[in-house]
Amino acid sequence: MSGSDRGGAAPPRDAGRRACGAEGEGRAAAWLEARGWRVLARNERAGGVEIDLVAARGRVVAFVEVKTRRSRAAGAPEEAVDARKRARLVRGAAAWLAAHGRPGWRARFDVITCEPAGDGVWRLRHLEAAFDASD
Repeated sequence: MSGSDRGGAAPPRDAGRRACGAEGEGRAAAWLEARGWRVLARNERAGGVEIDLVAARGRVVAFVEVKTRRSRAAGAPEEAVDARKRARLVRGAAAWLAAHGRPGWRARFDVITCEPAGDGVWRLRHLEAAFDASD
């Protein structure tokens, strides 16, 4: 095996990015639960799409895209949820609802952004109904 062959392991930069994303998803899930949401799934695959969080409160099910950034060098976190990403999430949500949905549920698409604010504190913003299936 050559020195550059990592046997399928992610390069260190990708591993750091995944860890940051996982931290943001964990914080977002806890934030939702503290506000009365029940997290039904994390990193759920449906229709060939990974959905970060599926959460329910009352008769609303939210498909939540979590965007975590350590800095704004690449722009605001929510800017990464472009038209292509939104279309994929809509496709994944439709597949998830076909498998798990309940009559009367109203679905929506939310975005939660996570950014460090300093001193170990993170700033979360919950963009409720950030887009809909027609976007």
